[in-house]
Amino acid sequence: MIVLTFFLLFIFSVPASSEVASSEALPDWFLPLREAIYEQELTAGEIQPLYRDISDKARAALSGSEQYIMLSRCEFMMGRAYQYEDRKDEAAAHYSEGINWAEKALKERESAEAWQMLAENISQSCAVRPTSYALANGTKVEKYAKSALAINKRNAAAQILIAARWVYAPSPFHNYRRGIEMMSAIPNESYPDKDDMFNVYIAIGYAYVQQKKYAEARPWLLKSLEIYPANKYVQTLLAKK
Repeated sequence: MIVLTFFLLFIFSVPASSEVASSEALPDWFLPLREAIYEQELTAGEIQPLYRDISDKARAALSGSEQYIMLSRCEFMMGRAYQYEDRKDEAAAHYSEGINWAEKALKERESAEAWQMLAENISQSCAVRPTSYALANGTKVEKYAKSALAINKRNAAAQILIAARWVYAPSPFHNYRRGIEMMSAIPNESYPDKDDMFNVYIAIGYAYVQQKKYAEARPWLLKSLEIYPANKYVQTLLAKK
């Protein structure tokens, strides 16, 4: 049971899971929030006003399922900001709201993006909530990601969620070779956005680092830093030798 617990927690604790709708362009007014999260130069407190402003824009500019999906994204992003600071209770509260918005979107209209956001928020909830939550909900992540792909097989974020389990799971549950192969195929099999490519590069780099293949890891980590140069997690991986 202890091994299973850590398995689920690690599988669904991907360092920077993507939130993007892979077949629809995100509105320009949302992008500053995404960039702030991935650049990791602002504190959660400094990001809060931006999160509130963009959430307000979503309510004003969108309606119905599209609005609920965007609000789910906003909650996911704010949850990540708190999670980076190990403020688990605040992160969990935002992920919970993100789940609620995604479920509301699905009730109104089933879509790949709604399933994706449900999977995204549950995946990170598993990392910040008690083990019992991960045991009860962890397996839903891949299920919902596959539901997204059943509607849009080129949804990059859903593909990343599925491939990530083979990269980030602890021994003996990981399969780095399989994870690297799956991640490497995503750019050709989907519509990756900027953050999707970052997540692919960092996952491949991480898989090589875990195998102590630092020479192989370095080019992938440097590629990820070309996208988000200030990302502290990538810098930490690069420092390992």
